[in-house]
This record gives sequence, C-alpha cells and structure tokens, in this order.
Amino acid sequence: MFIPLHDANALKYIKVQYVTISLIVINVAVWLVTGLASTQAFSDATVVGLGYIPAVVFDFADLEPSLVLVPEDATYITYAFLHGDFMHLASNMLFLWVFGDNVEDALGHVRFLLFYLLCAAAGALVHGLVQPDSEAPLIGASGAISGVVAAYFLLHPKVRVWVLVFFRIPLPLPAVIPLAFWIAQQFYMLVVDGDSGVSWGAHVGGILAGALLVLVLRRRGVPLFDRTIVTPKAVRHVEATPVASEEAASRPSVPPTHWGR
Repeated sequence: MFIPLHDANALKYIKVQYVTISLIVINVAVWLVTGLASTQAFSDATVVGLGYIPAVVFDFADLEPSLVLVPEDATYITYAFLHGDFMHLASNMLFLWVFGDNVEDALGHVRFLLFYLLCAAAGALVHGLVQPDSEAPLIGASGAISGVVAAYFLLHPKVRVWVLVFFRIPLPLPAVIPLAFWIAQQFYMLVVDGDSGVSWGAHVGGILAGALLVLVLRRRGVPLFDRTIVTPKAVRHVEATPVASEEAASRPSVPPTHWGR
C-alpha cells in the first residue's frame, strides 16, 4: 500500500489546474455541509438520497419518496461527491491533487471535467454490475480518482513520484512501479474480496474508463508513456510530509455504505 506525496511534474499546456482545484473544493465543501455542519439524520438522508444504490437503479428495490433527492440516473454522478469521514475524503483528494493536474494538462479543462465525471459513472456502473441487488449506498470519489490514476499511468510512467510506502517509508519511485502495483491490487481485491465494504468494482470501473478515455480525449500531440522524457532523472526530488491512512466508518442508521477508497 502506498500514499502519493508529490511528483513535481510541471504543467506544459495550462497555467493552473482550475478543474482539479474546483473538484477538490466542491468535495470538501460537500463533506463539510453533510458531515460537520448538519445533523446525523440529515447526513444519513443525504447519503441515501444522493448515493448510488444498485438495487434502486436496477429496479430491485424502491426508495421511499421522502428520501429521493435526485433522479436515479443522476446518482451515477452525485455519489462521487459524498464521503464518509475525513480520511475517506483526504485520501481521495490527495490522489486527485497529485495526479489530477497533469491529466487535466494533457486533456484540457473541459475534457478533463468530462473525463472525471465519466470515470465516476463507470465506477458506479461496474459496482452495480458486481452487486446489482445491493441496497447499500455507494459513496466516494474513488471511481473517478481511479480513472485519473489510470490516465496518469499511461501518460507519465517514467516520472518519479514521492510515495509513502506502507504509510511510513518515503521513497522516490518511477510512477510505473507504485501505480502498476496499485492498479493490479484493485483487480485482485475485486476477485478475492468483492463483497467487502470497499467497492473494488468502482475502482476497476474507473480504471478501465480512465485508460480508454485518455486515449481519445487527450490533446493532439500529447504522447503516451512519457516518450518525450529520456530518463526519470528529469524530475527533481522534493521532500513531503506523510499522510495517515484512512479507515472506514459504518453508519448505524442507514444500510452499510460502500466506500470507494
């Protein structure tokens, strides 16, 4: 297990990663409103009303009218802006901060936003296909984040990234090493632990969507696999501060919630 800290991979086409920053701000704001600035009942109702519930979407179950906040199909997107606790939010936003700017740079602002939302929807879809009768709400941005990781893996495998290995050992590694391990882990966990509280299906769906979408949405002339970088030493090393791991938290007043971590 690893946590990304920093990549020092300079932007080439854009000056500021406006969409990445905006997505982080929105996710944090939603968490503050639903998690800190509200009652538990309001928070639970938000999770049920905006979370992705496969059984409801696939018509195996009905949601009480009083809990319906958006059309069922809209939850393919809205679930990705909800998070269970601070570490759930922080881990997703850290991945987005480290890897999102360079993917946004390669795609452009508008196409990156489209890319992000489509990866979120793909994560929800695969989660639903894996557990079609589940009545537990799926929440978390990890389907979209997984797509960002897959795109970065294809765009910048040679760039050195500072990562925190086993949550305590900082190491500078070519991105291909930790990202390949992380991607492989998601597929493995889907096979061996597909029914856990973590939605590995959402991760895998996001990975598949991200790998495909980056091929068609990237700017013309943007190479894959860092073909313009001769050596990983082209990126400087920067010290960074470790970030703690996340823990899942269950909600007693609502069905168990799947977290895309």
